[in-house]
Amino acid sequence: ELTAEKFIPNPFSDDPGARLYRTGDLARYLPDGTIEFLGRIDHQVKIRGFRIELGEIEAILGQHPAVRETAVIAREDRPGDKRLVAYVVMHQTSNVTANELRIFLRRKLPDYMLPSAFVILDSLPFTPNGKVDRQALPAPVSERPDLEDSYVAPRTPIEKILLGIWCETLGVERLGVQDNFFALGGHSLLATRVILRLRRVFDVDLALRCLFESPTVEELAVALLHSSAEREKVQKRAALLVKVAELSEDDVNAMLQERFPARGSEKKYNG
Repeated sequence: ELTAEKFIPNPFSDDPGARLYRTGDLARYLPDGTIEFLGRIDHQVKIRGFRIELGEIEAILGQHPAVRETAVIAREDRPGDKRLVAYVVMHQTSNVTANELRIFLRRKLPDYMLPSAFVILDSLPFTPNGKVDRQALPAPVSERPDLEDSYVAPRTPIEKILLGIWCETLGVERLGVQDNFFALGGHSLLATRVILRLRRVFDVDLALRCLFESPTVEELAVALLHSSAEREKVQKRAALLVKVAELSEDDVNAMLQERFPARGSEKKYNG
């Protein structure tokens, strides 16, 4: 079986039984006939049911004129959230942003092969034998990435609740209401988690397609109100949740003692 995998039929030969040896190297022909080595294709991972060759992503990303070196790995920095992360070393004169690289890849690769995060490095770490040290590549920082849209803060209680859910789901500390969920590294599994949270929080029947059709907090807030027959209930619940979130611990304890005197006394005694 391994022999059949490595020695494949030669489509370029007329000789019966002719074979090619599959080296696992990824290369391309240049216009002058030179073969350019691009990397390896045997770094295969499985994410959300899709088998992905990391070398293929690296090869496509390496075609961008601003990119000097690149490495792509699968990370699981949070349990259950396995994702692709691209590490890129730019040419010194380049000022290309991570979002521009994301757009470049989107034109050439299916969505399931798009990295969820891009990390710009001064240089890639290497092992003593000259290979990229993938174990030494740093975790992406949990901050808003470099996007095309400027940061816009939430303006309504619904936007504040939505933004909080997005930040928690995406593992990013600060996002704007006009940031695109999928440009931030969101995918179908995370989108499902967001919709399930919204259904529980607002007690509404919200379809998964709403997030795909309205991929920003600003748009999703409008869709949430328009898709709900109980618009007033949604608005009131959002306002209440924001008010509770802004209460101090002393305020919460005071409210508990006022509403449940016995429980408040017990808490004070046990404290």
